[in-house]
Amino acid sequence: MNKSDLKMLINRVFLQPHFYIVVLFVFGVIFLFYEPVIGFIAMLLCVASSFFTFLWGKKRSQSKEGIQDKINDLQSIQKNILSYFPFPFIMVDVHGWIKWYNSKIEEVIKEKNIVNKNIHSLFSDITAEQFPKGKEQTIKTITVENRHYKVYIDRIYLSHANEKQRNMYGLYFIDNTNHIILKEENLKQKVSIGLIFIDNYEEVMQSVEDVRRPLLIALIDRKLNAWAQQGAGIVKKLEKDQYLALFNNEHLEEFRQKKFEILDEIRQIHIGNELPVTLSIGFGVNGKTLPQSMEYAKAAIDLALGRGGDQAVIKNVDKYLFYGGKTKEVEKSTRVKARMKAYAFREIIEESDEVLIMGHKNPDVDCFGAAIGVYRAAQLLGKKAYIVLNEPTSAIKTVYERILASGEYEEKIFLNSIEAIGHTGERTLVVVVDVHRPSYTECPELLELSKNIVVFDHHRKSAEFIENAVLTYLEPYISSTCEMIAEILQYIVDKVKLKPIEADILLAGITIDTKNFVFKTGVRTFEAAAFLRRNGADSTRVRMLFQNDMESYRARAAAVKDAQIYRNNMAISIAPSDIKNGAVIAAQAADELLNISGIIASFVMCSIQNDVMLSARSLGDINVQLIMEKLGGGGHQTVAGAQFSNTSIDEVYDKLIEAIDEYLEEGAERR
Repeated sequence: MNKSDLKMLINRVFLQPHFYIVVLFVFGVIFLFYEPVIGFIAMLLCVASSFFTFLWGKKRSQSKEGIQDKINDLQSIQKNILSYFPFPFIMVDVHGWIKWYNSKIEEVIKEKNIVNKNIHSLFSDITAEQFPKGKEQTIKTITVENRHYKVYIDRIYLSHANEKQRNMYGLYFIDNTNHIILKEENLKQKVSIGLIFIDNYEEVMQSVEDVRRPLLIALIDRKLNAWAQQGAGIVKKLEKDQYLALFNNEHLEEFRQKKFEILDEIRQIHIGNELPVTLSIGFGVNGKTLPQSMEYAKAAIDLALGRGGDQAVIKNVDKYLFYGGKTKEVEKSTRVKARMKAYAFREIIEESDEVLIMGHKNPDVDCFGAAIGVYRAAQLLGKKAYIVLNEPTSAIKTVYERILASGEYEEKIFLNSIEAIGHTGERTLVVVVDVHRPSYTECPELLELSKNIVVFDHHRKSAEFIENAVLTYLEPYISSTCEMIAEILQYIVDKVKLKPIEADILLAGITIDTKNFVFKTGVRTFEAAAFLRRNGADSTRVRMLFQNDMESYRARAAAVKDAQIYRNNMAISIAPSDIKNGAVIAAQAADELLNISGIIASFVMCSIQNDVMLSARSLGDINVQLIMEKLGGGGHQTVAGAQFSNTSIDEVYDKLIEAIDEYLEEGAERR
C-alpha cells in the first residue's frame, strides 16, 4: 500500500464520526456484562452521538444542495451574460477547438454552427500556439472582410462537480475599423516637408548661352510648380538652386507610385544646355512635429546628394526609401571643396595626440592605399599614427609585405582591433577611409569609443552611415579614395613629399578602381596621378603589384568561360570556390566579361568558406549599385558588390535574378 492509498483509507475510515460511534457502541456492550453502570453511560453517549451526527449530516446535505444551486445559478447567469455580451465572444479549448460562442460572432464571420470547429480554420491569423500560457493577455489584430478587429485572448479556468479543473480560452473581438480609418486619414492629411536641390546648377548654366539661362531657369520653375499643383502642394524657391516643398502624405504616396517622374521631366529639359539638369529630392515624413519632419528632410537630402544626386529619398522616421539615381555622377572640376576639407582635417589632426586609421573589412588596395596616405599626413604634422588591420587579405598581401620589407618604418604601424581599442583616449582621432557604414569597418567598437571621427569615402551614401563624425568628405563622383587622399595631401603642408612606396600604393588604388583609367576617370583623376608620379610613383612597379599566379589566372579564365548570358546583354558567372584570392578573381572576371561584345553588365559570384562574394560591373547603361542595394550591398553605378553569410551559391543566384528583374521592371515603369 502506497502513501496515497493509506491517506485515502484514513480519510474514509478513521476521520469519519460513524467509525467512533461504532467503536463506542462495541465498548458499551462489553461493559454491560462487567460494569453495567459504565456500559449504560456508554450506550447513552452512543445514542446521543448518533442523534447529533444525524442532524449534522442532514444540515450539511442541505448546505451542499444550496451551494450547488448557487453555483448552478452563477453558471446560468454567466452564460446569459456572455450570450448578451455586446462584443463577439468565442470560448475554445487549449487546442483551439470551439466549445461555445455568442450570437455576436455570427456578425463577424457570417457563419453559424461553428462549435467543434478549430479557431484557425475561421481566422488564419489565430493559432493555438499563440494562446497565453499564464495570466498574461494576448492581443492580436486581424482583418475580416475589410473590417479590422482587435482580439483579446484570456485564459479561463472552469471546474464542475466531480470533475477536475479545465483550462479554456476566451476570445473577445473588438471592432477597430473606425479607429484604423481615422488613423489612416490622419496620416494622409499629415504634412510632408521636402527639400529640392538642383545638383549641377553651376555646370548646367555654364554649358548654355547667356541669353538662354533665364529661359532654362523659368522652365525648371514651371515644371516644379506644375508638379506641385498636380499634388495639391506648394513649392517655394529658397535660393537659385534650392526649393522647399510641402505636400500631404496621400499625394506623396502618388509620387512614390509614379517613381518621382519629375526627375525624368526635369532631365528632359533641353534648350541648348550640354548637360542634363538633375534634381535631388529629400522628404521628411511622419515626424512628431514640423521641425522634426524638417530634420528628416535634411537627412534625406544629404543622403540623396551623397549618393550622387538625380534621385529622391524619403525618410520615414528611421526608414529610408530610394527612387531614381540612374544618372552618372558629374565630376566637379573645382578643387575648392577638397582644399577646405584638407584645411579642416589638418586642424583636427593638430588638436589630436594620436591618429588611428581604419578601413573596411577585407580591405582592398584602394582602402589600404588611402590608409597609407592618411598615415603620411599625420606623420607630416608630427603626430603618431597607426593603421587598424586585423589580417591582410590576399588583395593587399603584396603591398602589405612591401611595407614591412621596406625598412622605412621604424615603429609598429599596424594594430589589430584589440590593440587599437587600447590606444583610444579623449584626444585620439579615428580616421575612416573607403567606407562610411559602421558595420563594415574593421573595428566598429572604435566608433563607439571615440568622439573625434573623420570619414573619407567615394561610395554612394547608404542609409547606414557614421552619424557622429566631426568631418565627413564623401564624394561619389571621385574615382577612388586614393584620389581623394592624394588631393588632401597637397594641402596638408607646403611642399609635401611622399615615400616612393606610398606613392606607388596610392597610384595602385586609383589604377584598380578606375580599371586602368577607364571607368570614373576625370581631369582630377589624372591630376592626382600626376602628383603621385612627381612624388616617385612608378607605373612599372604598380603593374607588378597586380600580377596573378597561374592558378588565379586559370580560375579567372574558367569564370569567364562558364558565364551565362541573361536578358541578351548581361553575363552571370560563378568563379571556382574556396580558392586563394577568390574575391579578387571574381572582380577581375567581372571586369573581363565587359570586354565581350554586347555585354553591358556582368555579375560574378564566388564562395569563400561560409560566405558568398558577388562582384557587379557595368558600362553605365545598367546601374549595378541599385541592383546590389536590393541584395544588401552597394557601390557605384558601374562598380558594385554584395556579400552573403551562410547562404549557398544557388540561393544567391536566385536572389540576383530576382533583383535584376525588379530593377528592369522599375526602369520600364519610369520610361
